[in-house]
Amino acid sequence: MELDTKYEWRQSADGSYTLYSKEYGECYHSLKDGALREALKKHVEPAFALTNKSHLRILDICFGLGLNTLATLYCFTKQNRVQSLEIFSPELDARLLQTLPHFSYPKPLEPFVPILLELIEHGKYKSSNISIELRVEDAREYIKEVERIDIVYQDAFSPKKNPRLWTLEYFQDLYAITSDDMLLTTYSIATPVRLALAQAGFLVYEPVVEGIKKMTIASKKRLALPLIDMEAKAKRSTSTPLRDKEQ
Repeated sequence: MELDTKYEWRQSADGSYTLYSKEYGECYHSLKDGALREALKKHVEPAFALTNKSHLRILDICFGLGLNTLATLYCFTKQNRVQSLEIFSPELDARLLQTLPHFSYPKPLEPFVPILLELIEHGKYKSSNISIELRVEDAREYIKEVERIDIVYQDAFSPKKNPRLWTLEYFQDLYAITSDDMLLTTYSIATPVRLALAQAGFLVYEPVVEGIKKMTIASKKRLALPLIDMEAKAKRSTSTPLRDKEQ
């Protein structure tokens, strides 16, 4: 297909494709980790592995190419512990969503592309055990409308390119709408991001996943993961959390 001039095709290390955004000057996924591998290893698999709930309410920030949501559906069909899902996802770029019906998705995700097409056309998908909402909206506004979130895929463009979705105030808003046994996953290991998470009230972890770059997980309750001593880190670091007033 002929892409909108805002984007360029990029093939990542695992063979799956992503897009490069000229507006943000970044790819939607890590070329080194691989687009599909990043979605699975940094977001979806930790979410399923670290939860004991039979029903999950997932906030996918931001929808982007839909790989996190589709990978969630893929993993959901491969296990039997989680019995039902609700996924909520904002995406500010309406033009991007109109590109997705022509995007080349990884083979494991192809069975779920019809769900993506329904989301793009109607903004909603619902079955007996899956409910998904896709909203063209600013994520900062959208999160004011959801509650009792169990999993947050914090997968916006980087703090340097899209700082509004990485500030202390933003993470405080996420803290307020998430359940007590929630989990936040993100590719970012930036010290200002981790400091913002900690000051918002989250515990911050750096799990080791073989074959991919470092990542961050945050929670309200203690997890069986390598915990970062954020008090010590704050004393040693010259960095400070990003703040809304600085944007």
